[in-house]
Amino acid sequence: MSTADHSPPGPLRRFLGVPFRTQTYSNLAYLALAFPLGLAYFIGITLGLSFGGALVIVWIGVPILLGTIAAATVIAGFEAALARRLVGTDAQSPPSLRGFDPSNVPRPGEGVIAAVVRFLLRPTTWTSLLLVLVKFVFGVVAFSALVATGATVATALGAPLLYDQPGVVYHVGGYTVTTLETALAISGAGLVGVFVGFYLLNRLAEAGAAVTAALLDVANERSDAEPADPGSDGDAGAS
Repeated sequence: MSTADHSPPGPLRRFLGVPFRTQTYSNLAYLALAFPLGLAYFIGITLGLSFGGALVIVWIGVPILLGTIAAATVIAGFEAALARRLVGTDAQSPPSLRGFDPSNVPRPGEGVIAAVVRFLLRPTTWTSLLLVLVKFVFGVVAFSALVATGATVATALGAPLLYDQPGVVYHVGGYTVTTLETALAISGAGLVGVFVGFYLLNRLAEAGAAVTAALLDVANERSDAEPADPGSDGDAGAS
């Protein structure tokens, strides 16, 4: 009687299966979104910080700065959701956003200053700002990797169809393709490049999502920000 083999696939099988997994295309979507989102985040937060800093001397800059920092925290929460849903990374939203209820926002005179101070003292408030810069840099890297990989693979795969077209001088790298045999060899290399490219792009997406998760898990910050009961350990020790 035979039993089913439930052991995880080996490295070669995982490598060859990369183009056929839906997770691969989810990761590619994460990479494709990184540049436009990162650019938008960077421009918006930079403008907010610049205007707020310039106007802080007349006090109107203070709410602008606070609003910009709060916006960065919201951006961080959105990025955590993208990392979870597209890449499958366990990225937690900043504690300031967990269980947030707009109806419980304090009104003037009802502890606003204390709430702002608590918000500003959270480590993830500042790592969320750092995440905006990191996302912009990651977006540039992701965009470059996608374009370079796609152009290289498409050029190689298209060699047998295009190398002998009238008026076409087909170059791959620094080499001019002039024969069908060479074109087929280059196309074969392009097919291998599909697997290698998908594999590396998957790793890049996972790395980007992991950085997001790490920045939002700084110091293992608790969502409730409440100190432990000081009497619990003492009672246990005295019994």
